[in-house]
Amino acid sequence: MNTRMRRAAVAVAATTMAVSLAACGSAKESGDKTGSEPAAKKGDDLKIGLLLPENVTARYEKFDKPIIEKKVGELTGGKAEVVYANAKQDATLQSQQVDTMITNKVDALIIDAVDSKAIENSVKKAKAEGIPVVAFDRLAEGPVDAYTSFDNEEVGRVQGKALLEALGDAAKPTVVMMNGAITDPNAALFKKGAKSVLDGKVTYGKEYDTKEWKPENANANMEGAITALGKDKIAGVYSANDGMAGGIIQALKSAGISKLPPVTGQDAELAGVQRIVTGEQFMSVYKPYPQEGVIAAEMAVALAKGEKLDSIATSKVDNAGTKGIATVLVPVVSLTKANIKDTVIKDGIYTLDEICTAKYKAACTSAGLQ
Repeated sequence: MNTRMRRAAVAVAATTMAVSLAACGSAKESGDKTGSEPAAKKGDDLKIGLLLPENVTARYEKFDKPIIEKKVGELTGGKAEVVYANAKQDATLQSQQVDTMITNKVDALIIDAVDSKAIENSVKKAKAEGIPVVAFDRLAEGPVDAYTSFDNEEVGRVQGKALLEALGDAAKPTVVMMNGAITDPNAALFKKGAKSVLDGKVTYGKEYDTKEWKPENANANMEGAITALGKDKIAGVYSANDGMAGGIIQALKSAGISKLPPVTGQDAELAGVQRIVTGEQFMSVYKPYPQEGVIAAEMAVALAKGEKLDSIATSKVDNAGTKGIATVLVPVVSLTKANIKDTVIKDGIYTLDEICTAKYKAACTSAGLQ
């Protein structure tokens, strides 16, 4: 694990319980009490399967994987093994990876689904073999035992509010909506949250569901929007994450737009933070990955050992077929030039030197990052 990840994981270990207690939202208490019936007790010699959806977005392998591995080790005295697989945005491959982990007799699974619906049969297979499943970051379908993520509608609301702030007092300015992948249930929640703020206050010039969240697809969509609307008619762009924001900004610059409209983002990727420093991107949403990863590890280890989740999760959600899933939702923060020091730097996600490389020194100085 690199130094940054050690700092981040250690810094949040002590705050995990506070985050758990602050979990928001509550679903119906009736129905299945998922995760409430512990399996046979096990010791620390565990196998925890970790399945992440893709490796284009920086967070998964730079943040989530090492944080979860570290916390599982801490919880088991270094005796547990984390078995890792990345689906590279392929839902069929991810199903095969679950099958392999079932064959290898893992004691629990942490799954961030490529496709929340397509993974349902795999979750059912794991359940049939007595393997508990923690849905990580995206609420998978099927009989999952626990779920941790961020308040995804709040993410969209935070993005929408920031975009309105950047747009100022213009009357119903024209914006482009660049939503995430239609296969990701979080994308629908981000969109819902953003539109709850933007509806009636902006004009949606063009709107896209971006295949696989890929920056190059967002770039192509933005080129189409510029052609359809005219490069002088776009007042702002709602981008659901930082990777797509990079593709969008490149399309705007390639079109010869010198004064870039405000563009939102999410994930606080290093490139996104640097674009915020230079003013090319207006904001991102900082989601404290260390907290989410620590909670996922705690849930998986507890379930693998046959323990209840009462001391970890204080809220519940439902998916289409399972009620009362033990849940922790982690709060999010609007990241702008004004609070970089108090968020990603303070939490040890990035150092000042990592953000303010030679290329960004002047912009960092101007932004008070010294």
